[in-house]
Amino acid sequence: MADDNTISTLNNLIETNKDGQEGFKQAAEGVTRSDVKSAFYEFGQQRAQFAGELQSLVRELGGDPETTSSTVGALHRSWINIKSLVTGKDEAAILNEAERGEDSAINAYKKALEETLPANVQTVVQKQATEIKAAHDKVRSMRDSANAATS
Repeated sequence: MADDNTISTLNNLIETNKDGQEGFKQAAEGVTRSDVKSAFYEFGQQRAQFAGELQSLVRELGGDPETTSSTVGALHRSWINIKSLVTGKDEAAILNEAERGEDSAINAYKKALEETLPANVQTVVQKQATEIKAAHDKVRSMRDSANAATS
């Protein structure tokens, strides 16, 4: 039973990371500043790596790892796409939306860390949560900078 709960928790985090991977890719395509573009691509790669780590843990626990993103994530990515089209690739708006996506990832990890997880799983999830928080803070800093430039 504990393994089923752990597998479910990990699969939720895999979806979250797949969402982030796709969201950052979409966001990178909607911005022109090279530093923001490269940070978004870097964060997307990070999320792909995190999903892979979590998929391995699910397999070790005897489960079937999630391989797709969530419906909510697809809607979130669509919003970024629409927003960049409507606003003429408004970098501040894209950064605002990217930060919102990161808020969602932080909450997913916070919820996962409230679960009772095996020690090896807990260690991986905690490490990823810390790195996602750092990415969130960098996105927020880039957003604040973009907002200051437009005002």
